[in-house]
Amino acid sequence: MINTRQTGEAVVDGKPTILRDIELIVIHCSATRVNRDFTARDVDTAHRYLGYSRWGYHYYIRQSGRIERMRPEQDIGAHCYGHNRESIGVCYEGGVDENGKAADTRTVQQTIAMHELVRQLWTRYPQARVVGHRDLSPDLNGNGVIEKHERIKECPCFDAIPEFERLRK
Repeated sequence: MINTRQTGEAVVDGKPTILRDIELIVIHCSATRVNRDFTARDVDTAHRYLGYSRWGYHYYIRQSGRIERMRPEQDIGAHCYGHNRESIGVCYEGGVDENGKAADTRTVQQTIAMHELVRQLWTRYPQARVVGHRDLSPDLNGNGVIEKHERIKECPCFDAIPEFERLRK
């Protein structure tokens, strides 16, 4: 394995690639109902509608567990305002139940794929912390914890920090 902190280079898809200094892997949900199909192309259309030049995430995990590459890792994402430069964005399809309520709708296949993807990302960015999008909301009361009432949104609709801290051990 190449020490990316030292060289800033790695081999991605068989090609030498200059990597960005990644501090965060930010987990998102597409905020779509679990009983609706929402493809990577749909993500692209939604992001363009919001004014982005293309999809903002680096990876998208379908309900089947298939991981779709979106932006190249060396490109700055458009998925978490104020943190795009130092992060990789990973989004899973879903996050809203059949009744329109925020919920952890990940399938077993999505969870397995997400864990495997994060493990792979850690080989390139060993210093990166995994957080949910909601964990980067402003700490309004200044106590160092993003509490439920301070969250701008529920995304990714599960507690990413403790889940990935356990995975890293």
